[in-house]
Amino acid sequence: MPHGTVHIVDDDDALRAALIRLCRSAGLEATGHADASSLLAAIEPGRPSCILLDMRLAGRDGLEVQDMVRAAGCTVPIIFLTGHGTIPMTVRAMRGGAVEFLTKPVDGEELLAAIGRALRGEADRLAAGRGQDELVGRLVSLSPREREVFGLVIGGLQNKQVAAELGISEITAKVHKRRVMDKMAARSLADLVGMAGRLGIAASRRR
Repeated sequence: MPHGTVHIVDDDDALRAALIRLCRSAGLEATGHADASSLLAAIEPGRPSCILLDMRLAGRDGLEVQDMVRAAGCTVPIIFLTGHGTIPMTVRAMRGGAVEFLTKPVDGEELLAAIGRALRGEADRLAAGRGQDELVGRLVSLSPREREVFGLVIGGLQNKQVAAELGISEITAKVHKRRVMDKMAARSLADLVGMAGRLGIAASRRR
């Protein structure tokens, strides 16, 4: 089972406690919430987690809670639990970013499997986001001239051609290219091209 926190939202104290015990028995961190405000206050951005959300809550339904969570900018995956599921309800939940829609009474192993999938997906998403942030940081570290060289090099230009495009010596072009490779931590030109793709940078040619 992957690491992460399961936020269990259910206004039935006994059921909420039972779900917490189930999650903890599988080695997961689990915390219970009787309402949406408690949930939103507890979620930690950047930490793998998922939400186990009952569709029927006192005062509002789970879809309203889902809307509140998304309106707060939280993208944590949501697993719905319901005893009265309908197709329109399921469709709306999935459109709002729900990853699973399970009908009560749910089998414990089935529920834990769904939680595992949600946590793995969230961990992968967070890791990809951190990698992208790091890549953007490397790009920001480039000087304006190095950014120009970056655009030319990923277009396949050799040092001599880069020098001609920029009106600089071949030796200077080579130095700039090496600095670009070092600052971007690119092991090869193909690696650099891949980074450009992830950053949305297109090859350039000034003439």
